[in-house]
Amino acid sequence: MSPPTGTENGASVPGEGTVVHELADGCTLDDVEEGELYVGAVNGVVEYGVFVDLSDELSGLVHASNLEGDYDVGDEVVVELAEVRENGDVSFNEVPVDDYERRQVGRGDRVSVAELDDATGDTVVLAGEILQINQTGGPTVFQLRDDTGVAPCAAFEEAGVRAHPGVDLGDIVQVTGRVETREGSVQIEVDGLQVLDGDEAVEVRVAIDDALDELAEPADIDPLVEWPAFEKLWDDLREVARRLRRTVLEGRPIRMRHHADGDGLCASVPLHVALERFVESHYEDDDAARHMLKRLPSKAPFYEMEDVTRDLNFALENRERHGQKLPLLLMLDNGSTEEDTPAYRNLRHYDIPVVVVDHHHPDPEAVEPLIDAHVNPYLHDEDYRITTGMMCVELARMIDPSLTDELRHVPAVAGVSDRSEGEAMDDYVELAREEGYDETDLRDVGEALDYATFWLKYNDGRELIDDVLNVDCDDRQRHEEVVDFLASKAERDVDEQLDAAMSHVEHEELDNGAHLYRIDVENHAHRFTYPAPGKTTGKIHDTKVEETGDPVITIGYGPDFAVLRSDGVRLDIPEYVAELTDELDGGGVSGGGHLVVGSIKFVKGQRERVIDALVDKMADAEIDEDLQSAGILGD
Repeated sequence: MSPPTGTENGASVPGEGTVVHELADGCTLDDVEEGELYVGAVNGVVEYGVFVDLSDELSGLVHASNLEGDYDVGDEVVVELAEVRENGDVSFNEVPVDDYERRQVGRGDRVSVAELDDATGDTVVLAGEILQINQTGGPTVFQLRDDTGVAPCAAFEEAGVRAHPGVDLGDIVQVTGRVETREGSVQIEVDGLQVLDGDEAVEVRVAIDDALDELAEPADIDPLVEWPAFEKLWDDLREVARRLRRTVLEGRPIRMRHHADGDGLCASVPLHVALERFVESHYEDDDAARHMLKRLPSKAPFYEMEDVTRDLNFALENRERHGQKLPLLLMLDNGSTEEDTPAYRNLRHYDIPVVVVDHHHPDPEAVEPLIDAHVNPYLHDEDYRITTGMMCVELARMIDPSLTDELRHVPAVAGVSDRSEGEAMDDYVELAREEGYDETDLRDVGEALDYATFWLKYNDGRELIDDVLNVDCDDRQRHEEVVDFLASKAERDVDEQLDAAMSHVEHEELDNGAHLYRIDVENHAHRFTYPAPGKTTGKIHDTKVEETGDPVITIGYGPDFAVLRSDGVRLDIPEYVAELTDELDGGGVSGGGHLVVGSIKFVKGQRERVIDALVDKMADAEIDEDLQSAGILGD
């Protein structure tokens, strides 16, 4: 007879305590050995002894002469396998043991998650950590992680009733069951599930931790272009890539919040695809990526309380209903300013890490005590010319380098969308040209992204946006046709908006020589249609810059907001917002963005006072005709 799976010969190990084996359901005589100790349950009491079940397939008698105590049905007892007779009857001796270590014994071979594909139809033993417990209308599904991957384990009780209620998230367990396929995915149909403790649990956990450290290491890649300014951010990006890979491996969901514009999409879409493929490579469940990853556009240039409340409610519901861990929040092209801090403070009540990758002018003293990682070119004496899309393409490649060929054009789209004048823009445009995109094509992709996102509102538009950006898209012709259609519609709608608005633009010349243009976009532009107020202001601004060739500032305002654009004038919009907040009691001023482009909010009754004070500050700004604006905020 072979010794039990995963055990050592002998009932006890000197100096390490007595070892008592616990059989999984389905274990038979082939899984036990004479002289070993086992824990069982009394299933019958008779005059000449008690009958003990070691598993649902293996029972035997403890004769009254070998009993040390009195037992009732259901009591637990430790016994020694004394004899297996020729007729198959089994006899036990009771062995009083006060302190012992349980060793789980499973029916079948010990395998890893990586070996499950080759074990379909077999009964196996699998040890690992519980990452998720999802109670369905039928079985309870435990997501189990070992040092090679993650697999679903379905345990059946009554329909909709929690199986193994003593098992919690984070427990180290041993599962015995049959490997089956369900809707194309491998899963284990559980016969037995036991929580491990002692040295055996420590051994499993150490193996998992060592494997996760290795698997979380980012891919060793070179940047798409050589750019000394970008190299300053490389180590920060690698650390975020390591954190995101580790987050996936630990079974924690990721919610991506990104600014709903071209650069925000160029940042979030490649990263979403990279993380999705990384999930698929480590999880046996084909639905894992759908449950673990969520991309969410944000209209405001900061993390609004409405958004954080939705995110928090969604996370708590998923923890309650689906047994998920609370997510990591990944802020992209957003999240660096003091305006984000109320939302972050709300998250601090829960175990929700926050990672920010952004290129807007930051307020590190305000946000960094509330977040776990922050990548921003301003923290390295650089600026918005390094767009978030450029950073996140490299981040996506660190997570899944096989994406490189699909992403070579994306940094140029991000740069064109956000008006980057970075030194590497020519190199990025050349990369895109090698992939079949000229500068007109890049602008069209950016316009199509803006147009589609405007109408999608809070929907991520996964399939459409992937086609527009040509990432994870399997039809180049469809991509080109969709971009041409959406960009043409965007151009038509912009022309109609400008036809309505341009005659209402007010002009004055400031003391510093800059042209100031103002437009009431609430009353003199079409509402609730494309382009939105921010985009309308930007298009008016671009027209005036082209007409004059001089330094230009444009303000598009509504009842309680203003969108600001500047070329050739050295503004500091975040600083203006801070000053106006202090200087105008009752103004309710907030906002921010880049130095020369941004948006502010205020209370409706203080609009004239706020805008006049803002214009006074702009009139004192230094003229710098080489300074150009970044992308539009506050659409």
